[in-house]
Amino acid sequence: MDPKIIQGDNFSDHRGTISFVNDFSFKDIERFYIISNSDENPIRAWQGHKLDAKNFYCINGSFKIHFVKIDNWEDPSKDLHIETIILSALESKIVHIPAGYANAIESLQTGSKLITFSTLALANTNEEYVRFSSDYWKINE
Repeated sequence: MDPKIIQGDNFSDHRGTISFVNDFSFKDIERFYIISNSDENPIRAWQGHKLDAKNFYCINGSFKIHFVKIDNWEDPSKDLHIETIILSALESKIVHIPAGYANAIESLQTGSKLITFSTLALANTNEEYVRFSSDYWKINE
C-alpha cells in the first residue's frame, strides 16, 4: 500500500463550520494522540514504523508531513527519496502513511496541532518502532 490523501471537506452556515473526512474509516484505529511541536524545535524527526500505519489530520495551523519508504531497517539508505505533503487546518484531509515508512512532522506555524491515529496498540510498539537521528535524511528547506 502507498501513502495517500483521504480528502474531506468543510461545511459552513450561520451556525459555524463543520470539518469532516467521511471516507476515513476508524476500523483499524487503536489509539490517537495530538502533536504540538515547540517553536524552538519545529521538526520532530525521524520515526519509523515497521507495522504501525499512521493517519495525520491537522486541527490547528499547518504542517509538512515528510516520509520515506524504508529499504532496510537495520541500515537504511541515506539517499531515500523524501516525499512531503502539506496539511492545514483550513483544509479537511487526512494523510495516510502505511507501515514500512519513517516520518518527520514539521510545524509551519506557532500553535499548530496535529492529531495522529495509529493502527497498533501502544503495548505492541516496542519492537516495531525505530527512531533515526533527526538529520538522517536531510529535509530540503
